[in-house]
Amino acid sequence: MTIVILLIKKLITMLIFMVIGGILYKRKYISEEGSKSLANLLIRLVLPCVIINGFLVERTSEKIKIFLISVIYSILLLLLSIIIARLIFKKDPIAHFGTAFSNAGFFGIPVIVAVLDYDAVFYIVPFIACLNILQWTYGVAILKEKRIQINLKNILISPFMIGFMIGIIVFLSGIDIPDIPRDIIGSFVGLNTPLAMMVSGVYLAKADLKTMFHSIRLYKVAFIRLLLIPTFSIPLLSILAKEYYDVMVCLFLASACPVGTNVAVYAQLHNKDYVYAVETVVMSTLLSICSIPIYMTIIQIIWH
Repeated sequence: MTIVILLIKKLITMLIFMVIGGILYKRKYISEEGSKSLANLLIRLVLPCVIINGFLVERTSEKIKIFLISVIYSILLLLLSIIIARLIFKKDPIAHFGTAFSNAGFFGIPVIVAVLDYDAVFYIVPFIACLNILQWTYGVAILKEKRIQINLKNILISPFMIGFMIGIIVFLSGIDIPDIPRDIIGSFVGLNTPLAMMVSGVYLAKADLKTMFHSIRLYKVAFIRLLLIPTFSIPLLSILAKEYYDVMVCLFLASACPVGTNVAVYAQLHNKDYVYAVETVVMSTLLSICSIPIYMTIIQIIWH
């Protein structure tokens, strides 16, 4: 129960950051352009640093084995969520995208650190990398309602992939990163939670909460994203031996996170219903404050 209490405290902290972001936006201390700049800072600097930081661990044969396990199960979990999302929301591109891809990076990492520690980020890095690649390919195809088009160059030069490749090189080569670069990377990593949740708070400020809480389709999206997909993820992860408990918890939390904020970004980019996309993010994020601790309690009972 101690872990669950720590998790609840972390989620409340994240919610407070979210509310602060919403208030600052409403008071016009954060402008529309300013919120986009914060989002760019997150995507282009903070997330790559988070990914690189996750690889700053000692290379051992066991770590390499765990990394490969994480890659395999990340792919399986993402395919599971895509299949469920496609079966239920085939004619609703926003809901399809939103339920298929969780907010594993900006929301998931702070939650995982609260439950375990910063070293555990290593287990979720493959999930974040695969998720971003699928968003840039399958996700865009959903929104454009066209066939999947893979632009390898765009994927390779994307911030998350650059961070992933740097991290892999550092991990496999065993390069000893000096203290100053480590401190700089660590400082940017510390910005992940407040900035990510403040950007989410901007989305909160844009949403019409009264209308939102009366929308059946938003509850349906939240139900699939926060309850159905995590429920199906548990038996899949239960195949892993209990010696990989930390890996199981990390990947489960990644799959149990709310709708990723990228659904709003991509919806705006491709002229889809931006307001609806924002509402799926806000609704699922607010409800996840309850769903994640409940599921954490369940998996502790099942896996211990």
